[in-house]
Amino acid sequence: MNPNIAKRRSAVRIMGSLIGLVKPLIVIMLAAIFLGTAGYLCAIFLTILAGQAVLQGLLTGVAGAAVPIEKMWLAATPVKTILTVMLVIAVLRGILHYAEQYCNHFIAFKLLAIIRHKVFAVLRKLCPAKLEGRDKGNLISLITTDIELLEVFYAHTISPIAIAALTSAIMVVLIGSYHWLAGLLALAAYLTVGVVIPMWNGKRGSEIGMEFRTAFGELNSFVLDSLRGLDETIQYGQGEKRKAQMTERSQSLAKMQESLSKLEGEQRSFTNMVILLASFGMLALTVWLYAKGEVGFDGILTCTVAIMGSFGPVVALSGLSNNLNQTLASGERVLSLLEEVPSVEEIPGERKETTHSFLGAEAEDVSFAYNDEMILEHYSLRLQPGKITGIHGASGSGKSTLLKLLMRFWDVTEGRVSVDGKDVRQLPTKTLRNMESYVTQETHLFHDSIANNIAIAKPEASREEIVDAAKKASIHDFIMTLPKGYDTEVGELGDTLSGGEKQRIGIARAFLHDAQLLLLDEPTSNLDSLNEGIILKSLKESARKKTVVLVSHRASTMSVADVVYEMENGRIS
Repeated sequence: MNPNIAKRRSAVRIMGSLIGLVKPLIVIMLAAIFLGTAGYLCAIFLTILAGQAVLQGLLTGVAGAAVPIEKMWLAATPVKTILTVMLVIAVLRGILHYAEQYCNHFIAFKLLAIIRHKVFAVLRKLCPAKLEGRDKGNLISLITTDIELLEVFYAHTISPIAIAALTSAIMVVLIGSYHWLAGLLALAAYLTVGVVIPMWNGKRGSEIGMEFRTAFGELNSFVLDSLRGLDETIQYGQGEKRKAQMTERSQSLAKMQESLSKLEGEQRSFTNMVILLASFGMLALTVWLYAKGEVGFDGILTCTVAIMGSFGPVVALSGLSNNLNQTLASGERVLSLLEEVPSVEEIPGERKETTHSFLGAEAEDVSFAYNDEMILEHYSLRLQPGKITGIHGASGSGKSTLLKLLMRFWDVTEGRVSVDGKDVRQLPTKTLRNMESYVTQETHLFHDSIANNIAIAKPEASREEIVDAAKKASIHDFIMTLPKGYDTEVGELGDTLSGGEKQRIGIARAFLHDAQLLLLDEPTSNLDSLNEGIILKSLKESARKKTVVLVSHRASTMSVADVVYEMENGRIS
């Protein structure tokens, strides 16, 4: 279950926060509201004019002077003229509707791009401290389908609400001009269809909507996990089990969708019933008022036709709540991510480069706990500049954690970590990243050429610099055997390369970055002894100008280290 579900915010708060993002495009939004209101009024008055024309024809051609027509809108207007005006209004209605939709979708797609930018910026700030162990499938669902669903809100929610309010107000005034009771009935009908019913339905379906979005994200995660582990699934005959689990999750989603569809059907039925009752109610009311002599015959027709033809905006508003449950759930998930505070705040700015010698790095009485699990306890270590420091120990002893603290992926619980004589919590983040090169246990390759994958470490690098880094990482000869050499495209998730090849590309990145502090986490774990020897030799040569931290459980990897520390349970020996 998503932890955000426990502290749900109201639909009004969600909508208010989402609307706040429209500020840069407020002029276009106002234009959409104006165009939409004018378009709906054209459609409504088209039916009213038709009714007036029919009534004029009947009264003048059949009833004669039996019913007075002097108060009719079009008493002296020829039928031909009325038909021409109706044609113009019909064409104008189409133009206005197109312009409104264009404005709404322009706003929606612009804002979705802005939101995606904001989400990726937040993810970068949250990573890795708050994203470590986070459900990746749910994150993928959030930055894809959840954001896409917000298009419904921006293109089909904000302006329809304003359009419905303006159009209904105008129609209440128009109908009320015949009699205040008719205006009051119209107001009650619009509020019931456009406000009461959507709020009632939204309240019923909000929890289901959030559960559906969360379950959908979990299904995405399960599918992604299944695809990544497809080889193992086939090898161990787990295909049927995974299939059954996927079917079970899909059926659970289908039940939630069925519940949402049921709510939608109930709302539509209730909305249609209210519209019919309001229409017949207006007819009955105006007939009664006519009998009392308080409205004319044209008032019966105009008021009845007006209310029957003016429910379009509020019906559109009422229908929003059907999809709005999921949309608001998606909005809450996106807003919760945007509002999430990073565990490690980035330090802005960039320290000016100096010519002084690198002073090394140090951990002073450092303690660190992850999810209440103590990883490092009163840990101290001095990394001498220009030396290779080896840290040897079993998996889970805290070796990798130390490197992440040096990179300031996490902040220490107690103590101090310094690089080049400065506390990492005071160094500008960009400066710290430029001073360090970090090779993780598992290298991620992007769906791009090998050259571009290496050049991530230094985008402005020349081909010669890339090749030189590849040679140091003992990957150049392999690259040259490929059909397009350095321009060969890496497959999805790097599946076209072995673990050792990907690892060497990661090491090539570190060499290309050419930072003063080189942090290597199990850099040769996937390599044979020959390639390990070549890379260790390159490290030895590079260490003359750099400070290197070499973390490994392999004793052979420690052979190039100037000093080796044994780590066990977060302590150095």
